[in-house]
Amino acid sequence: MSISGAHPRPPLQDSARPSARVLRLLGRVAIHIALVGLGITWLIPSLGLFITSWRPPADIAASGWWTSLFRPAYTIGNYLQVLTAQGFGRSFVNSLLITVPSTVLPVMLGALAGYAFAWLRFRGRDTLFLIVIALLIIPLEATWVPVLRMFNDPVGYFKLDWVPFLSDIDVRLTGSFLGIWLAHTGYGLPFAIYLLRNFFISLPRELFESARIDGASNFAIFARIALPLSVPALASLTIFQFMWVWNDLMNALILLQDVTKRPLTVSIQALIGSYGAEWHLLAAGAFITMSVPLLVFFALQRYFVRGITAGAIKG
Repeated sequence: MSISGAHPRPPLQDSARPSARVLRLLGRVAIHIALVGLGITWLIPSLGLFITSWRPPADIAASGWWTSLFRPAYTIGNYLQVLTAQGFGRSFVNSLLITVPSTVLPVMLGALAGYAFAWLRFRGRDTLFLIVIALLIIPLEATWVPVLRMFNDPVGYFKLDWVPFLSDIDVRLTGSFLGIWLAHTGYGLPFAIYLLRNFFISLPRELFESARIDGASNFAIFARIALPLSVPALASLTIFQFMWVWNDLMNALILLQDVTKRPLTVSIQALIGSYGAEWHLLAAGAFITMSVPLLVFFALQRYFVRGITAGAIKG
């Protein structure tokens, strides 16, 4: 029964729903257009470098790289000249010899330390973890002089001249692959520990408690439970560390100091100094340098987002 003088209100028309759907659709389309435009913007320099690396020197000097899309004229001679005459083949092997151990070591040690900081109880754990985090803010440039002095004369640097057998042997690390492996391991460990500790601490506590009840040791829990569950974080760390070491220039210049052991980044730098006008060689050498990190990233990219956001909520 209605109130006197009042009429029942008609049902609300659902006229707002189509417009809301249209607005959502337009917003989604705008986001996709912006993302595609951003991706194309980032891709254009790499595409131009790739096309330039295959063009003859005369064509590079005569016209822009985009003209090859309509009048293709390519040659493999640029890559052959860079890999043979300019010594990029040896530098490529040197980069692999430097990067692979310098990636494996911090990932392994960071996983062990990250698990310890996450699930093992020992005196001073939190204080030591804060010290490790504080190492992230130290610029690498501030460490080059002491590290170089230590590598040149570790016995004298650590005041170990009184040890008889050390004073009689040459233990210098400058100019050796071992020295640059240790340097990159030390530089990469703070971030590795931070990332993996945050991932390990986000794992369910019940898994570790059940394993301890069953009598599993700490190393067994780490190897059989923590590591298999941490593949995304390990893959993300591997991508970061590999790209940092592969693209490193200054550590190789300072710590290796040997022409026969120089990586691709040092060879590119020398190529720019000696062949500044040889754009076909620079383009081919630059694309060789960037090809391996691209392959590593695309091989592990499905783990990348999951790994880098691990521990963002808990921990």
